[in-house]
Amino acid sequence: MSVVVVGLGNAYRGDDAVGLAVAEAVRARVGQKVTVIACEEEPSRLLDAWSGSSAAVIVDAVVSGSEPGTTHRLDASDEPIAAGTFRSSTHAFSLGETIEIARALGRLPRRVVVYGIEAAAVAAGVELTPAVADAVDRVADAIVRDLDDITREEAPCTSER
Repeated sequence: MSVVVVGLGNAYRGDDAVGLAVAEAVRARVGQKVTVIACEEEPSRLLDAWSGSSAAVIVDAVVSGSEPGTTHRLDASDEPIAAGTFRSSTHAFSLGETIEIARALGRLPRRVVVYGIEAAAVAAGVELTPAVADAVDRVADAIVRDLDDITREEAPCTSER
């Protein structure tokens, strides 16, 4: 079974870098057991990033009107992310659109979990705001728990006699 964790973002746009920070925190926790990718390109690049994977966990900054640092977790495996769930993004092509294109093309992993971390500031800069920075370890820990669940679900059932 192949699982990929992808952190989306732009390291030079403040809180938009939170997906990248979470990806690095997950990498530190899981080592080589899972493929972890920091993606500073358009979400449409995910089609290649998760190619051949049975599961993907994606993290990105969102601006939906919630308090900065709020974590949104969605399972996009069977149902689309509702339009407008994440009203804005610094990407020209949204994560939701990418997932739905992949689904239509038959290129979506069987399991897709999306984490959105509410951003406070996505202007030029290299620092995360305090509330968003506080979410990094919390979301990384949640992803590690998800990875444990995903690998347990995907493990073949065997019995020894």
